[in-house]
Amino acid sequence: MATSTTGSYECDTLPAPRLASGLTPDLDHNRSPSPFPNFRPSSAGSSPLSTTSDIEMYTTPTAQRKLCVRHQRMADEGTNLKLQQALDALSVQEREAVNAIWSGFSSSSHPRRELILQGILTMCCFSQLSLLTEQLGQLIRIDPFTALPREVSLRVLACLDATSLCRAAQVSKQWKSLADDDVLWRGICEQHIGQKCLKCGWGLPILERKRAVRMNSASPSSSPPSFPPHHTPDLLISEIPDVLPFTRPWKDVYSERLSVERNWRRGRCSVRTLRGHTDGIMCLQFDETLQHPSFPILITGSYDRTVRVWNIETGLEVRCLRGHTRAVRALQFDEAKLITGSMDHTIRVWNWRSGECIRTLQGHTEGVVCLNFDSNVLASGSVDTTVKVWNFRTGEAFTLRGHRDWVNSVRLWESEEPADVEMTCGSGSEPRICQGTLLFSASDDGTIRLWDLARRTCVRQFMGHVGQVQSLKLMQVDERCDDAISRQERRIADNNIAHVAQAGNASNPFEVCTVITHDVDSESMEDIQSLDLVTREVLAGSSRKRAKRPVLISGSLDNTIKVWDIDTAKATQTLFGHIEGVWAVASDKLRLISGSHDRTIKVWNREEGRCTATLVGHRGAVTCLGLGEDKIISGSDDGDIRIWSFAENNRL
Repeated sequence: MATSTTGSYECDTLPAPRLASGLTPDLDHNRSPSPFPNFRPSSAGSSPLSTTSDIEMYTTPTAQRKLCVRHQRMADEGTNLKLQQALDALSVQEREAVNAIWSGFSSSSHPRRELILQGILTMCCFSQLSLLTEQLGQLIRIDPFTALPREVSLRVLACLDATSLCRAAQVSKQWKSLADDDVLWRGICEQHIGQKCLKCGWGLPILERKRAVRMNSASPSSSPPSFPPHHTPDLLISEIPDVLPFTRPWKDVYSERLSVERNWRRGRCSVRTLRGHTDGIMCLQFDETLQHPSFPILITGSYDRTVRVWNIETGLEVRCLRGHTRAVRALQFDEAKLITGSMDHTIRVWNWRSGECIRTLQGHTEGVVCLNFDSNVLASGSVDTTVKVWNFRTGEAFTLRGHRDWVNSVRLWESEEPADVEMTCGSGSEPRICQGTLLFSASDDGTIRLWDLARRTCVRQFMGHVGQVQSLKLMQVDERCDDAISRQERRIADNNIAHVAQAGNASNPFEVCTVITHDVDSESMEDIQSLDLVTREVLAGSSRKRAKRPVLISGSLDNTIKVWDIDTAKATQTLFGHIEGVWAVASDKLRLISGSHDRTIKVWNREEGRCTATLVGHRGAVTCLGLGEDKIISGSDDGDIRIWSFAENNRL
């Protein structure tokens, strides 16, 4: 049967298998060969071919031909070989008849092909139509990533959330290579780590200490091996020296932090108890990112008049600082110094590494209840109802008066409003204050005051608590996405379920703690919606900064926690849950915690104003708290320090 190239179907496909009839295969590349086996009848008088050995497969290497997506897939799947095997089972006459049909269809133009197909369909019975339906269901499926460039494929995958990316990675090796790309997972990490996603409400901890450990794991004096110019070493991966810096995939970074966040939400934690103080714990602070020493440090102050330094990893006491003659009510430390305030009316400055008391500041006429310092000044509040601002260099101070009862908490704040760069001072020995430096103070008189330290005046009062205000927390937060939050609130309202679990040392009844997780079933994989917004920005090479706003959080003995708008001095939220007074609050961008006289610690979702977990275990009032990325450290009137760890390996 002669084939005509006029009006033939335009598609460059694999050459067909042919009968070995002595004819030279058609190598004319100006016409598209048939995608089907194309057998030519033998010349007259020749004996018929009756064995499979008379048939050979001729195929031009695919690398030399441009194939459409479908026929490339046929080449990969060996479709022509399967057809050849099916033909082998037929007689030569039947093969020639089938070949004639296929050749005629292959040489036809597009309109003629449609006409032939329509005619064939009218001749088909239901059994043939069923076969067509089954075959077409597979044939019309196209893997887009086999046809698209990698860059375009990544932009498509950037529209997926983390859960969908993990599912895509299970489709095939090619999909896994794309779905695990670092560009995609870096965008996901930037959207969630250290902040809450504006779309789904999820945030993941930074785990700063783990980052620091990995960065310092290589020796500082080591350097990567050098090679001669224009020479590429032929080494196996196992032969690369260990001194080369180790870079983890962003997907692993995300997975590790997601495990910690799930532990927070599901109440999975382990509990350790540190004992050493002989009276109630009144203040504490911990730091896991110090360069020296290499272990995380916890410092606590107690009614037993001592300050103790602990190794958090081992739970062992490192040092005990003695010098105060009455209860230690406040402390704060950094890499260089520790400052403590006591009911003996004094403030002491320590070298906490050596235990040496460097200086004693005297000025308050009653006990020092709270303090806070930054790089320039130290502020302290006292039973004498005053706030003093100290000069670190000279030990002199000026006094702010206005409260009518104990000052329980002070917090320094650098306003972001434009400020004059000049410094102001009273006398030569008084502290020099930058314009724009403000101070919050909370008192037993039920008020919170905002002071302008440069002008030494109270510029604002926050009134709303009906009990003594015991603690303050000041922080910068991202502007929230109201639509996402309200959507979660509606979903959560339908899932009010509590889950109770126990943690701690089961052999000691005094160390068994209870974790009550509220709305535990409200978490689903749909909550981990993603990151397409930031991921797209990363791929496009652009980024936008989130709007920031300051938030003031206060805890009071009226059993409530309030969140304040600093500009208007109005409470925007009031959190109810404790049945007795709140002694301590702590917060970061992901969560808020509170400790109460009712002996419990509550974990809150600040944006939604709901309690997500309640930690029960202390035998006395919870008086002080420290919040980390994967732990809570609490101090109590019972003299115990408890470490509630939500690290990755915790399982209840």
